[in-house]
Amino acid sequence: MKLSRIALVALTAVFAAGAFGAPSHAEDTKMVGGAAMYPSKNIIQNAVNSKDHTTLVAAVKAAGLVDTLSGKGPFTVFAPTNEAFAKLPAGTVETLLKPENKAKLTKILTCHVVAANAMSGTIKKMIKEDGGAHKVKTVGGCILTVKNSGGKITITDEKGQTAHVTIADVKQSNGVIHVIDTVLLPG
Repeated sequence: MKLSRIALVALTAVFAAGAFGAPSHAEDTKMVGGAAMYPSKNIIQNAVNSKDHTTLVAAVKAAGLVDTLSGKGPFTVFAPTNEAFAKLPAGTVETLLKPENKAKLTKILTCHVVAANAMSGTIKKMIKEDGGAHKVKTVGGCILTVKNSGGKITITDEKGQTAHVTIADVKQSNGVIHVIDTVLLPG
């Protein structure tokens, strides 16, 4: 069967788009906020699709951290959900998103980021090796304490608040996201 030049070009484009354009369905995806998170995409490319992380994405944009979290990494991001942000006192998020509070917002957000690719198995191993609690220094200089509570990872911030990892090991091209239920705050 002989294909016309136009048909051949169209067929080539279809195969190229399938192979290189959209993420493969064979990827080990996890669903977060109603969207598939693709390991071939970076933290920002995935986070913008999660309906549960619209507040976090807005905060990352306001803080000017999009380029950083789109970068090479590796990063481990403890990603608070919209519900986690809603637990903060009324007006807190709106205040933090104002340009004059960029430094404070950046500090809070970078207290959710570790300069490593730490999957939950690795974190649990470190917790066990440290006798039940492991200290983690974040990019923002905060010291978090991670523990294993009934097989689930918890993270305690410098103010003594504890967040629970609700979805672990969401692989990214530049690290990993662990979804959490509480915003972590610096001391």
